Amino acid sequence: MAEFKEAPAGANAGQKLLTWVDNRFPASKLYKEHLSEYYAPKNFNFMYFFGSLAMLVLVIQIVTGIFLVMHYKPDAALAFASVEYIMRDVPWGWLVRYMHSTGASAFFIVVYMHMFRGMLYGSYRKPRELVWIFGCAIFLCLMAEAFFGYLLPWGQMSYWGAQVIVNLFAAVPFVGPDLALLIRGDFVVSDATLNRFFSFHVIAIPLVLIGLVAAHIIALHEVGSNNPDGVEIKAKKDAEGRPLDGIPFHPYYTVHDIMGVSVFLLLFSAVVFLAPEMGGYFLEYNNFIPADPLKTPAHIAPVWYFTPYYSMLRATTDPMVNVFVVLVAIGAAVSLLLGGLSRNAKVVVAVSALVFIGLLKGFDAKFWGVVVMGGAVVIMFFLPWLDNSPVKSIRYRPGWHKWMYTVFAIDMLVLGYLGIKPPSDAGTLVSQIGTIFYFGFFLLMPFWSRIGEFKPVPERVVFQPH
Repeated sequence: MAEFKEAPAGANAGQKLLTWVDNRFPASKLYKEHLSEYYAPKNFNFMYFFGSLAMLVLVIQIVTGIFLVMHYKPDAALAFASVEYIMRDVPWGWLVRYMHSTGASAFFIVVYMHMFRGMLYGSYRKPRELVWIFGCAIFLCLMAEAFFGYLLPWGQMSYWGAQVIVNLFAAVPFVGPDLALLIRGDFVVSDATLNRFFSFHVIAIPLVLIGLVAAHIIALHEVGSNNPDGVEIKAKKDAEGRPLDGIPFHPYYTVHDIMGVSVFLLLFSAVVFLAPEMGGYFLEYNNFIPADPLKTPAHIAPVWYFTPYYSMLRATTDPMVNVFVVLVAIGAAVSLLLGGLSRNAKVVVAVSALVFIGLLKGFDAKFWGVVVMGGAVVIMFFLPWLDNSPVKSIRYRPGWHKWMYTVFAIDMLVLGYLGIKPPSDAGTLVSQIGTIFYFGFFLLMPFWSRIGEFKPVPERVVFQPH
């Protein structure tokens, strides 16, 4: 049993209360470890706002979600009407609903920016591999949360979007139809599906999400934050063991983040009050029509934050599978002829290539579309082991590496835009090129990431006070 501390002589009531709490719960210890004595690099830039903004949006979503659940009816006959009741009759219900719907899009915006910053500055590299893996798990969990919540308004796009996505699971060989039936709870999207999705959206996924966020922060504070230079600040410490290039997170970065939060809330409020539908991108106009199983919308598309992956799904046609076959064959031939492999290794490469080509031709394009869509997310988990660059930060990499990341960002934007639009021959071709580039960016990273002339990395962070 730990020894109890006594409050110092002359302590006021607040100090005595804190001592009483500290003897039973490590409040002061947690405050010191994660705030006042957690030293963060002093050269953070504006890209480091997005981590705290993601926490802010998570709180907004939880709080607004609690108030929405008070009036929402998870019943196929009542769900749409209950949303209308919230919008029209519940005091300030329209504001809570718009904050929640806008918050969903805001969540993905800040998470995408947070992840892209991590890619630019190498925040997934040793010793932060687990921080990155937890972050990718949060992203995957967030996608599931958004998908389950998408059905709840029970509008036309909610209903048919869920119908399309759930039916994709039926493409899985052998177990697909049973898997789709298990997810729906019925042979079509119905009241049973709504109840299942409501349970996952309100209870199961948020619990997992909060746990992953806690693990992400604990892992980050264990190894320390990265910085735009990719320099480990723990390598240079003063006589008292404090990093020379570090400053306490509180009060410096807690105050610093207030600026980012202020700008974010201004933009967030502008959208909520002036353009909550955001031209049909945040709230689709078809979703203001009650779900009708007998009337299919002319064009079904998911919300914008899913559309890059939806584009990859639609791009995986039979000709695209043939392209994959050719690429596998070329890759195997190059490895056999130029790879300098041993005889046994050549046999393994040849057999693996033949097996993979057989699988590509053995299943239909719809199944491979599902694999491509899921693989586009899963491949990010392996980023710490795909990047072989001798430096972490983009600041000290060859100039053409910056163009690679720029094209990658543009590629995601183009895929996202095409996923919203109805399919066309030109759009499909561009999506196929974009999909090949996306996977090529990651799968070829072990090779291209180490090519070029790298700049010398400074021993200490580069910091210009402002």
